[in-house]
Amino acid sequence: MNTKRLILFVLLALGALFLSACSGQPLVNTWPGLAADAERAYISSGSFIYAVDVQTGSEVWRYPAEADSKILFFASPVLTTDGQLLIGSAGSEHPFISLDVETGKENWSEPFNGGKGVWVASPLVVDDVIYAPNTDGFMYILNLNGKEIADPVELGGALWSAPVTDGELLYVASLDHHLHIINSETLTVTETISIGGAVPASPAIGMDGVFVGSFASKVDFVSSAGVSTTVAEMGNWIWGTPALNGETMYYADLDGKLYSLDLTTNRQNWDNVKPNGPVVASPLVVGDQIYIAAEAGTFIALDRDGKIVWEKTPGGKIYTTPVLSNEFILVAPYQAEFALAAYDFEGKQAWTFTPQE
Repeated sequence: MNTKRLILFVLLALGALFLSACSGQPLVNTWPGLAADAERAYISSGSFIYAVDVQTGSEVWRYPAEADSKILFFASPVLTTDGQLLIGSAGSEHPFISLDVETGKENWSEPFNGGKGVWVASPLVVDDVIYAPNTDGFMYILNLNGKEIADPVELGGALWSAPVTDGELLYVASLDHHLHIINSETLTVTETISIGGAVPASPAIGMDGVFVGSFASKVDFVSSAGVSTTVAEMGNWIWGTPALNGETMYYADLDGKLYSLDLTTNRQNWDNVKPNGPVVASPLVVGDQIYIAAEAGTFIALDRDGKIVWEKTPGGKIYTTPVLSNEFILVAPYQAEFALAAYDFEGKQAWTFTPQE
């Protein structure tokens, strides 16, 4: 798929979400969400959420027991410290639910149904508070029992990504080209900054601010006071969240170029590293390696100098950011022969997971 076709796919996916919410038709053209802890991986894929044993690749549980075309999953699930798995539906019915990570059973007898749109964004959990953005332009504030504890914060635009926090401020990006800075205690919006393009992924927390990639084909640093400075410009859109590691920032665009920016000098560390095809997923940095999943179905490990250490081809298309779990890097391809694969740090495939009918 070239960049123009990928952009068309993105636009169709955007439209499908809103049409499914308005018409009652199910959303089927989505790539999976992925999260993991030390024991299990959790895949949100279409009608189901699957828990997979990280050591063996076997299914532990799935939710719900039977497919329901009105309830579909797009976002990456979020784990809480008290053993909950949080996710909302992107189908024509859109409850926000909590599952027990051990059993896959619902924790809340009545899922939260306050959102008027679908749930595409993952929530942010801080202490006992859930911050849940919705495509209706509101961020809902819940406790760990699924009850609203404050009025929702109206931000506008479709909210597709999880908020991030520096401990005092919340940063929430929107498809309407804006980044919102919110006081976490008062829940008042302190600043709204125009980014110049849609922001489908979460910002990356930096020192006294955040780095924001956007469809304006640039990365901006937005300070906690709301001052925006462009730190890098690219030839195409940025979908994923930049990855910060020390004084280095890694990011990729839909031309398929991967960048490594030295934040102390604002200079690139390498020249024109280009995986096979556009990159939607965020980079993952583990130890001395940077892992990149490309839309064309390739999965690459690079060293700090931008040299390819190894390259694998899980197949299908990869839009989902890889996730670390113990000694494995987990990759969830879209429209492949399997739904999940585990690789060790040397690139050896440990197992694959394919849901049974």
